Amino acid sequence: MVIHNEKLKPLIKSEYTKKDIHNILSLLNAHGTFDFRALPNGLFPAVPASEETGYTGYSSVWVRDNMHVAYAHYVTGKEAVAVKTLHAMMEYFLKHTSRFENIVFGKSDFNNPMERPHVRFDGETLSEFNQKWAHAQNDALGYFLWLYCKAVSDGHIVLNAETEYMLHLFARYFKHIEYWQDEDSGHWEEVRKISASSMGTVVAGLKQLAQLHLDGRISKTNIAKTNISKTNIANTNKDIHAAPAFLEQLIHQGLEALYSILPYECRQEDALKHRRYDAALLFLIYPLNVLSPEMAEVIISDVTENLQGEYGIKRYVGDSYWAADYKKKLSENVRTADFSDSLAQRDALLQAGEEAQWCIFDSTLSTLYGVRYAAEHNPEFLKLQTHYLNRSLGQLTCANHPRGQLQCPESYYLEDGHYVTNDIVPLLWAGSNLRVAMEQMKKSLHVGAKK
Repeated sequence: MVIHNEKLKPLIKSEYTKKDIHNILSLLNAHGTFDFRALPNGLFPAVPASEETGYTGYSSVWVRDNMHVAYAHYVTGKEAVAVKTLHAMMEYFLKHTSRFENIVFGKSDFNNPMERPHVRFDGETLSEFNQKWAHAQNDALGYFLWLYCKAVSDGHIVLNAETEYMLHLFARYFKHIEYWQDEDSGHWEEVRKISASSMGTVVAGLKQLAQLHLDGRISKTNIAKTNISKTNIANTNKDIHAAPAFLEQLIHQGLEALYSILPYECRQEDALKHRRYDAALLFLIYPLNVLSPEMAEVIISDVTENLQGEYGIKRYVGDSYWAADYKKKLSENVRTADFSDSLAQRDALLQAGEEAQWCIFDSTLSTLYGVRYAAEHNPEFLKLQTHYLNRSLGQLTCANHPRGQLQCPESYYLEDGHYVTNDIVPLLWAGSNLRVAMEQMKKSLHVGAKK
């Protein structure tokens, strides 16, 4: 197992005690590993702004990343931080309600990604960028709907007329674009295709919204005092408030299509839209929990047997993002550009087996094995939980890293024949997943102590 930081080496073990985990957390906290610095409104940039990473554009706010960061706070006892993020994200969507309405009511063409709700934006002003981007990302919207509704269901957020309308507008939007057969750019913002990982994320969001109906959390609030068009309210409510079955039908269509694709990520005839293995499918197991145990087992085996490397886990076979010697072959303004229309230029850089190995998946595997251990008390699950936690800890940066030690990189890639971190350090999404994994290990050790 590769461990990049010397300070961590004596702390990483094959079996842990509560004190061991406390010692690791103390070290990481002392070095700011989990210093997730939000903007004043509660939103998080993908990467803290710096001169070194400025060219990447990662100081922008992504909907998807924010939901993973917020979720990490949510499950580690910092619900107030998560709720602040969710409120700010809802404010952003309310500010740009017309993006949804124009598509739902036939005024915009959803086949044009720039006409869709923008999923990357200026977090300080909640303004959209004029830059062309792959905004057709159903998974990003699904993550928001899922976590926001979960916070409502748990009593951390109280709906009002505007927010209730917005949540239901998400459902109308997903219906209009027929998300179960919609081509989107998905988790990796690339070629548009019918993706299981996107579809499953939307299903998770719709299920949480449906649960609000079952729990009586939908208030049918008086809309007279809102600024929302009463016509638009009526058009939305006729499907939602009068018939919760509308949501159940949407969920059914998604699940039916999802299981016609799985365990593939996509099955279309076009080679660029046909993918057997994709690590994004792990998120349908944790945290979204939308797969059957049998399918979850297949996905885990697929990822660990076909995508797992020595330094991390590949997103998918043939991924050319941060291919070998990426910085030498592409200029700064091209490295993180929008490749959703054509990957040919970037794919030409990749040699088979030299895909970048990412640092957001090992921690997710650790957590989901921890959840299994808590449910079944099978010691094999605890071993696997520990193994993947150790791999994730091993990915933290070395003492002389230019962005600081014990930070969570986006990935490791080949530079002059050696694996090094790419420029995206620290990636808050990676740090969030690791923080969740550490919390789950604490829970597992508590379960073990009870036995």
